[in-house]
Amino acid sequence: MANKAYRSASDIGRRLALAREPLPEDVRAPRPLLLLGELAWLIEPLRRSVRELDIAPSAKPQIVLMLPGFGAHPARLRYMARQIEKAGHKVKRWGQGFNMGATPDILDRIEERLLEIHERYGQKVMLVGWSLGGIYAREIAKRHPDKVTRVITMGTPFSGNPRSNNAWRAYQLVAGHRVDEPPIDCVLCEKPPVETVALWSPRDGVVNPRSACGRAGERDRAIALRCTHMGFVYSREAIETVLRELETI
Repeated sequence: MANKAYRSASDIGRRLALAREPLPEDVRAPRPLLLLGELAWLIEPLRRSVRELDIAPSAKPQIVLMLPGFGAHPARLRYMARQIEKAGHKVKRWGQGFNMGATPDILDRIEERLLEIHERYGQKVMLVGWSLGGIYAREIAKRHPDKVTRVITMGTPFSGNPRSNNAWRAYQLVAGHRVDEPPIDCVLCEKPPVETVALWSPRDGVVNPRSACGRAGERDRAIALRCTHMGFVYSREAIETVLRELETI
């Protein structure tokens, strides 16, 4: 028991040390004022009560697998998922509960989920990943490009320094590893061999817009929105953009 308690205390100390690491001088995260703007998500449920989106039926119903961001549960994607389903698409959860950061087997488990969905419906799957979920989506598409129609990332930091955001310290504290040393084999900026669309916003208070936009060759297209980081999963603009992408496959 004493040894177990010691290991636990040691692990907590290690995680705290990771969270206290200094930010490199040449790395820039979004301004504090933009981060403060992220609190708008707290009143979003009230806005929904007086707002109804006009969703047109899809001419090309798709299968969509949605992957949540760091610290988020699939329930955070429920509103967007419902709007997509109103158009006639089928939206599937990733089946992993809260996204608490990369683990050695996380990609294997998402891969199993993708293969299960592909076999069940007999068609390719659209991957939509929010923030960290977009990293997973890109990596899974590299493993199975023949089973993925397109990857859409929303505020995903796949380009540049992985500390160019306001969440890396919290990530290292919770996940227990450095954000640039994940326990998975991946090259974040390497584009998957399927069409990859990066949604980014200059109003993002969590991820540096340049990291979410990416450079030519790291994604096929980049679309600028005017939402917050949290707003990628509920703003009218983001939902309508994803719906348009579903129609152009």
